Amino acid sequence: MIEPVQKNDDFVKDFHDADKVSGAIHVWWLGLSTILIKWDGLGLLIDPYLSDSISRERAGTDNPATRISEPVVDPLKLDGIHIVLCSSADPDRFDSETILPLRAANPNLKVVVPAGIAAEAERKLGAAGPAVLSVNAGTYTSVGPFSFHGINAACPKIRRDADGNSLDLGYVLLFGQFSIYYSGKTIWHQNLIKEVRRWPLNLTFLPINGGVEESDTLNGFEAAALSKAISTSLVIPCHYDVFEENNPSTEEFDVSCKRLATRHRIMKLGQRMTMGPVTDPSAGKAPPSEEYNDDWKLGY
Repeated sequence: MIEPVQKNDDFVKDFHDADKVSGAIHVWWLGLSTILIKWDGLGLLIDPYLSDSISRERAGTDNPATRISEPVVDPLKLDGIHIVLCSSADPDRFDSETILPLRAANPNLKVVVPAGIAAEAERKLGAAGPAVLSVNAGTYTSVGPFSFHGINAACPKIRRDADGNSLDLGYVLLFGQFSIYYSGKTIWHQNLIKEVRRWPLNLTFLPINGGVEESDTLNGFEAAALSKAISTSLVIPCHYDVFEENNPSTEEFDVSCKRLATRHRIMKLGQRMTMGPVTDPSAGKAPPSEEYNDDWKLGY
């Protein structure tokens, strides 16, 4: 069993002790694609999976999910979270057994989801759930100082509902001097570089668990190559070291990044990283996105 670098009370203390400095961000990796970001005293949690719901659901089936690492923190203990960002309705990215305890610890919590799963999210969270905000690919929504720009995610195809609303998304997060790309679950599709490279990216999070049995997301080499193509200043891999089944090694990603001279950081469970707004001078700048409006249909 993989033990986090810090967990529960120690982890919560580290989160609260992180300096409230607007010129830097603090980042923690909590397993799979669960990323915690703190900036200027505000907590943002991405694709949180901090329960054992998947392992219980698959127990005794032909598709088990055997945990190989301890959860970093009990969501009931994790106060100071203002926003949860979910990239799809997949149970490891939208987990009501994580989000509802988080709401209990953070009464003003808001959840941002792809517009195509907003109704499902509200149904799963129920009347006691937090407020749900929507965004589509090519649009953005804002919560306080954060703006979330929807990026098409293809797993392996771009999916939309009957009204043309996105079912899966990546996001570019803008706040202060920072631009962060979180891909969600995606392959390298035709428009991905064009959509993302509009911003000078300080930091990128990409999955590395693609392979022969899972061709709906990036593998280690593809993640390294995409990082180079979008000129991100730093890339961090994710989606590994939680379940025994189809658990990728970070070696392919690490070797590929070194060959491509791509700055990268492989984090341990519960580990904190602090960084400033460093950018690659070859990166592009963003024209404005259109603000998301739930009355505006894309017409696909």
